[in-house]
Parts: sequence; structure tokens; C-alpha cells
Amino acid sequence: MLSFISAKEAADKWNISQRRVAVLCSENRIAGATMIGNMWIIPKDALKPIDKRTVRDNSDNSIALKPFVKWVGGKSQLIDELEKMLPTDGEKVFTKYCEPMVGGGALLFNILSKHNFEKLYISDINSELINTYNVIKNNVDDLIAEIKEMQLTFLPMDENSRKFYYYSIRDKFNATSLTDKTAVDKAAYFIFLNKTCFNGLYRVNKKGQFNVPMGAYKNPTICDEENLLNISKVLQNVTIVYGDYSLSKDFIDKSTFVYIDPPYRPISETSAFTSYNSDSFDDNEQIRLAKFIDEINAKGAKIVLSNSDPKNVNIDDTFFDDLYKAYKIKRVSATRMINSKADNRGKINELLICN
Repeated sequence: MLSFISAKEAADKWNISQRRVAVLCSENRIAGATMIGNMWIIPKDALKPIDKRTVRDNSDNSIALKPFVKWVGGKSQLIDELEKMLPTDGEKVFTKYCEPMVGGGALLFNILSKHNFEKLYISDINSELINTYNVIKNNVDDLIAEIKEMQLTFLPMDENSRKFYYYSIRDKFNATSLTDKTAVDKAAYFIFLNKTCFNGLYRVNKKGQFNVPMGAYKNPTICDEENLLNISKVLQNVTIVYGDYSLSKDFIDKSTFVYIDPPYRPISETSAFTSYNSDSFDDNEQIRLAKFIDEINAKGAKIVLSNSDPKNVNIDDTFFDDLYKAYKIKRVSATRMINSKADNRGKINELLICN
């Protein structure tokens, strides 16, 4: 015999409000729900319906996307952990996505390939990176043509010829000012250098000049045409901003999911050698970021922040534990490969901090 539960019991079971259960019943989204008098009763074995008001899973019609650049500290290996924190159902409504330190965009492209947000915002202080995002969005065909030409020139070369070509592109990249007229050229240089340089680093000197040497790749994929075309399509609905993360504050509200991936706090003397730009993101900057987190938390946004775990090398270093004591701190395992000593590469803990 089929047994029923009340709307209140279903609400408690599914961790949503009784009012929301009544709405779902009235929309015929709970199979077998029946109104008796002025009350809804629900089959005890009924499954909780996916709440269409939240992030909508688009996996059945997904576009395969991956970052268009390699990025040190990229979050590809943490995607599973990050996705667990992405609200996909329940009472809270998230219609906007914000990533104000986008970097290589591992989580962004995972989001864009699987979910639908009404509004999206990304930003970064790396002008060359943001230029490349904009060129992919607005002028991808010309970009692909240039990268293809560089790939066809570079791949057949011997090692010495490759070195000469690589450093000539690096010199062009550093000597060319970024303007509307040079935007496509600069984006093409940026992707070429990223795909052929050592470890995919983006490092600049105090003059702001890219100074990473050539890597040792036999047959690098420099022009991934299909991926670039797919990224161009999904970026059409994304606001792309060059500037400090604090500029995103006006975009963020209680309907926004925010992921912030700042330059990690160094956990060793050698781990800071990959300077993201000519300015350092020191402890004062980490504290400024924490104040920003407090501000957007007060707005009601859902926030996830990643960073290094100082306890990897000093169990008594409670910098982040103290800074984010009002938040949830989760330690997750990751593999990092940028240490200059191979023996020191491997599994370490990283922090995921959320409200």
C-alpha cells in the first residue's frame, strides 16, 4: 500500500521550506502529490525534484571546454572539490557567477560547459590575459589564423631554430604595446608563448616584461581550434573586465556565486619565483582580500576562496586559520609541480575557504 507524508515532512526530508514544497506540488513537479482539503500529501518514496530556480545542470547538452592556456596553480585538479561547493539545488537562488581573479579559468570553463547562469563576470589584473579572453570572445577567427601560422612554422623546426623563433616571438610580445590594433597579435603571441614556454609559467620582471625561457616539448598543441571556437561561443554572455578584484563588488549580490583564486601565499622560499605581475601579493594584500570577502559575505553572496596551506611547512603557522576564523576552512590534497627540486614536488594540502 502506497504511503504518504505531509508537505512539512517532505520539506524536512529535502531540506527546503514547506512553502517551496507546496509550489513544487502545484507545478506538478512531484509525482503522485495530491491535495487533500487545503494540504498537500506526497508519496513517501517521491524523489526531490531539481529546483529550476538554482543553477541549471546543462550536462546533457554540454560543450566540451578546457582552459585555453596552461596556468601554474590552475584549479583543474581541484574541480571535483570545487564543484561540491557549487549549489545546484535547494532553497538558495544563484543566478549569477563571478570570478574576479580568473587566471586560466579552469572552474569557469567547467561552469560554462555544464551550467547556465543568467549573468557572469570575470576579471584579472593581467592585461595580456584579459586581452586574450576578449579577443577569443570578439575576434576568434583572426586569432586562430595567426596561431595556426605560428604552429605550422614552429613544429617542423629543429631545436636551435625553435629557440630562435621562440625568443623572436617573446621579443615581439614584449616590444608591442597593447592597443586595439595590436590586440589579436598580442593574444596570438600570448597563447604561443604559453604553449611553448617552460611549464606554462606567466612570469614578468620588474619592468613588466615576460621572461620565461622556452620549454622542452616535442609536439605541443599550440592552436586548439575547436576549443577556441567553443570558448568564443560561451564567452558571449560573459562580462570581461581588466582590473582589481574589488571592481566586482557592484556586480555581486545575494544571488551570486563567487570563486576567488588569488596568488597563493608562498609556503617556501622558492615557491614565489613565478611572479604573476610586477607587483607582489604579500600578506597585506591577503588581508585586504579578506576584508573584501567580509564585504561581499555581508551582501549574502556564496563565496569560495582557495589558497595555500602554510601548515604544509610550519604546523604553527595559523595565518589563514586566524584570518578566516569566521568561515569554514577545508584542507584538500593537490599536486604541485613548480618546485625547482624534484624531490619536493608532490602532494600538499591546499585550502578551500567558504561561507
